[in-house]
Amino acid sequence: MLHIELPDLTVALLQGTQPQSIKIEGDITLGGLFPVHARGPAGIPCGEIKREKGIHRLEALLYALDQINNDPDLLPNITLGARILDTCSRDTYALEQSLTFVQALIQKDNSDVRCSNGEPPIIPKPERVVGVIGASGSSVSIMVANVLRLFAIPQISYASTAPELSDNSRYEFFSRVVPPDSYQAQAMLDIVKAMGWNYVSTLASEGNYGESGVDAFIQISREAGGLCIAQSIKIPREPRPGEFDKIVKRLMETSNARGVIIFANEDDIKRVLQAAKRANLTGHFLFVGSDSWGAKSSPIEDQEEVAEGAVTILPKRASIDGFDEYFTSRSLENNRRNIWFAEFWEDDFKCKLTRPGIKYDPDRRKCTGEERISQDSQYEQEGKVQFVIDAVYAMAHALHSMHMDLCPGSMGVCEKMDPVEGRMLLQYIRSVNFNGSAGTAVMFNENGDAPGRYDIFQYQMSNVSNPGYRVIGQWTNHLRLNLEDMQWSGGEQKVPDSVCSFPCESGERKKMVKGVPCCWHCELCDGYQFVLDEFTCDMCPFDMRPLKNRTGCRPTPIIKLEWSSPWAIIPVFLAILGILATTGVISTFVRFNDTPIVRASGRELSYVLLTGIFLIYLITFLMIAEPSVVVCAFRRLLLGLGMCISYSAMLTKTNRIYRIFEQGKKSVTPPKFISPTSQLLITFILISVQLLGVFVWFGVEPPHTTIDYEEQKPPNPEFARGILKCDMSDLSLILCLSYSILLMITCTVYAIKSRGVPETFNEAKPIGFTMYTTCIIWLAFVPIFFGTAQSTEKMFIQTTTLTVSMSLSATVSLGMLYIPKVYVIIFHPEQNVQKRKRSFKAVVQAATVSTRLTVNPAL
Repeated sequence: MLHIELPDLTVALLQGTQPQSIKIEGDITLGGLFPVHARGPAGIPCGEIKREKGIHRLEALLYALDQINNDPDLLPNITLGARILDTCSRDTYALEQSLTFVQALIQKDNSDVRCSNGEPPIIPKPERVVGVIGASGSSVSIMVANVLRLFAIPQISYASTAPELSDNSRYEFFSRVVPPDSYQAQAMLDIVKAMGWNYVSTLASEGNYGESGVDAFIQISREAGGLCIAQSIKIPREPRPGEFDKIVKRLMETSNARGVIIFANEDDIKRVLQAAKRANLTGHFLFVGSDSWGAKSSPIEDQEEVAEGAVTILPKRASIDGFDEYFTSRSLENNRRNIWFAEFWEDDFKCKLTRPGIKYDPDRRKCTGEERISQDSQYEQEGKVQFVIDAVYAMAHALHSMHMDLCPGSMGVCEKMDPVEGRMLLQYIRSVNFNGSAGTAVMFNENGDAPGRYDIFQYQMSNVSNPGYRVIGQWTNHLRLNLEDMQWSGGEQKVPDSVCSFPCESGERKKMVKGVPCCWHCELCDGYQFVLDEFTCDMCPFDMRPLKNRTGCRPTPIIKLEWSSPWAIIPVFLAILGILATTGVISTFVRFNDTPIVRASGRELSYVLLTGIFLIYLITFLMIAEPSVVVCAFRRLLLGLGMCISYSAMLTKTNRIYRIFEQGKKSVTPPKFISPTSQLLITFILISVQLLGVFVWFGVEPPHTTIDYEEQKPPNPEFARGILKCDMSDLSLILCLSYSILLMITCTVYAIKSRGVPETFNEAKPIGFTMYTTCIIWLAFVPIFFGTAQSTEKMFIQTTTLTVSMSLSATVSLGMLYIPKVYVIIFHPEQNVQKRKRSFKAVVQAATVSTRLTVNPAL
């Protein structure tokens, strides 16, 4: 009988592209996919050997198979075999290799195949792979998973972390013993937030791993809020010369985003660090690296200064001592089952073996075969070895549970497990729960993902005996980070900033930058505003001013005109002098009441006028006294009353003189109402008008105090003051004085008309000079009073101006009308004698002649 191989396209393809694989015989065969070689240059599928990611992981599978096959309690009497393929770190090449796993499931039409003797051929049955361990890269696993899904072959990956693979509707037969990048992205986000960063850039290698990882990070950060992505840059799969320098330049466009989240392969990480070093940016960027960086030394070799402070993440792992013992005992003699081990040997020991078809290189020493791993070469267990072992054990435990249920009491594989039904095996895989090689639980959720358990590292160069990665925390569904263990460039303990905008100072609000919630401009809450919340300034109530730090408001201090103020001292001094002088005049008049000078000045009106002058001086004390209801009432009453009394008396005097001499021109009969009693009556009638107005004002608006917060409210709120004062506006004050001003103007008019009266006749001319001077004083008062309306010390200036003006007008009256009389009475008593009486007619005739001489001096 002739034995031939099927001339099938698939088989031919496999033979043409995959000349080598490892075959381990067994009752049940598992598939294995490992990146034994790196990606080759253009046109060549495979490149140089990968010692750690390739050989270490492959040997971990062989080690696990040995352990399981030697375990009497796990799959007893059943031997696990394997078909192990090289993916060459290329997804398209891995897809071609994976067809080996499904060829036994492809239905072949053999009806037209005959041997030369006409009999049907005997075709060897291809081995049936029940499950696949692998692959490593996410893009490779995605490509392979699409094929294995079609043939219902379960797949367990030991290193693929792309979030896309968690989609159970597309990759239902895919499981993994490493957590997906969505967990990793969450852990990295928690790290970023724990360090107080809110503005970072992302950097991803083109492909499923990098792009999916960054997408997951951005998506989770968007959902969580509080973090903004400054830039999201993708590293091309085939970068052009100068590409990494451009990437660093782009990152510097948002230089505040010092934190860089990087999901990239080792080569890209190294070239980013090199570009940063070339740009003299050592210590500027703060990298947070994914598990592709982890705790590896190769990406940072010769770039340690740039990488200092980098925080990296790696699925929680442990070094498997049993594997170390196994792997370091491997040699060319005892490891012939690994067809790539000789190539690893040459690369690891930097020597050359004599192999058929391989040209001898005279520049390299010849391998002796006596070399020993870890003794004659550096050895450190690759980080994913634990997960390779756990993946193999997960498949074994699932097959064991399946065998216990389908083949109870049966030795070996029973009919129900020949062949193994893939969908049923998947259910058993998803149900496993055992302690893995590192002592941690191995299990899967409904999407085939393992729990998230990460160690967090930081690359440190200061204060450690040997520069290297230091564990600073861990993440198992929540973050535990030891910030005190972290060190940054130059041994700095404080976490550097990576924020778009720094916190606003006290008294400032945030003005957000549109579309970037982490960026803002700080604007000062000026004037009388305070910070209501971090985004809003609000005005303090009218009676309050902001705190110095503008976090709230405080009551505005209340002030009043103090007796010790310079604004009060001068008016009070003048008022005291005036009161003393007035008292002296009154005392003199009372003592010399019956002397000719006192009687000639009109005793009754003189006393009334002196009373008015006294009240004018007295009002100064009421204007400066602390406002109260009583004080405010007396201010209203006496403010205009003193002037009203004075000018009523003077008006009555000037009117009497004017009427007397005007009447004398017409007849010798004296005018009416010129007696002292009549004069007093007229004066009191004029005064009563003022009193009536004041009492009407009392009835309409009772006197009360108020606090004016607007008068002393300068731009700087520190100088703001509330002024306690009587409720008298400028207008009401002027109205209060308006009647007295009217009397003053009327009196001035009569004084002008009576200017021709001889000096020897009564007091017309002194009254005239008094009124002229008083008018000048009050004309000066108006612009000063109203010109200070915008001053911050308006009340003080106006109070001083008013009281001084009133005191000056009273002093003018006192000085012009009474001081000369007192001087004569006291110092020249000989002149204070009775003169010859003249008739009314003689007085008028003398005044007429005097007037004519004044008007026509030429006569």
